Amino acid sequence: MTQIFLSLAAILGGLSVAAGAFGSHALREKISERSLEIFDIGARYQMYHALAVLVVALLLSRIESPPPILLASGWLFIIGITIFSGSLYALSLSGVKSLGAIAPIGGAALIAGWGALAFAAWSLK
Repeated sequence: MTQIFLSLAAILGGLSVAAGAFGSHALREKISERSLEIFDIGARYQMYHALAVLVVALLLSRIESPPPILLASGWLFIIGITIFSGSLYALSLSGVKSLGAIAPIGGAALIAGWGALAFAAWSLK
């Protein structure tokens, strides 16, 4: 599982950098300033939480018998990134405002990931 989370953290982090560059260079003249801000929020949160997945991977590599809630936190971060950042990217590129209603689901998964990580920390011996 460590390899999966480490690989996904690297992929998500790299894609976040690519999204940020794409937004700054390719989209600057093509979408509104507000849409560009939304796109940037998606890229920033993707990077923050790619780093959180990296932390989970590192903890998994160091803990002999990791609590299952630690694995859950990693998956919640990945699900949250996909839904939260993905919906913001889609909203900013398409202009379909109803996509904004999906972002809070991803945000809730990200918050749950942090809660699960905190719970995992308290369960360590």
